[in-house]
Amino acid sequence: MLELPMKVQLPIRFDQEKLIQDWSLLEEAEWVTHFVKQNYQGDWSVLPLTAQRGREHPILMASAVPGDKDFVLTRFIEKTPYFQWVLDQFHCPKFSIRLMRLGPESEIKEHRDYDLDLEEVRLHIPILTNDQVFFYLNQERVLMQPGECWYLKLSEPHRVVNQSSSPRIHLVMDLGLNDWLQKLICESNN
Repeated sequence: MLELPMKVQLPIRFDQEKLIQDWSLLEEAEWVTHFVKQNYQGDWSVLPLTAQRGREHPILMASAVPGDKDFVLTRFIEKTPYFQWVLDQFHCPKFSIRLMRLGPESEIKEHRDYDLDLEEVRLHIPILTNDQVFFYLNQERVLMQPGECWYLKLSEPHRVVNQSSSPRIHLVMDLGLNDWLQKLICESNN
């Protein structure tokens, strides 16, 4: 297996207007406050687009039982044709797919996601962001623009600060690291 880079912008770009259009269809949905409260201050919430089979309540949909890779689409994604199309562009196993909102004047404290970067990786697609959102990976700022797609090695220390008066919204995808995805990530780093 090839060593994954620390961070890389993938050569895939999505239409920001269509991302915003689908997000706006869900803006008033049942967002769930992130359950790991020690990892943030302010507002950090999730809207699950996939969930483990049998987990119907929004709070259960927003969390996952470790080791269970049987994810299905939720009722939320059924309303969003562009998000569905985005997912179809990734030819690999799809696990937890969600919208993540970091509210104004909110912070995700430095932490590591130790369960990532071996068999499963996380991709970020910014939908709403601005220059007052500071994402740090290993103390280095990563500037992500709407519509871009980023692989970030989040088993390393990372944190986010939203110093703006607007929410930051990302489409966040936990994907199985198959040959197709590994090649995409590694070749994008050249």
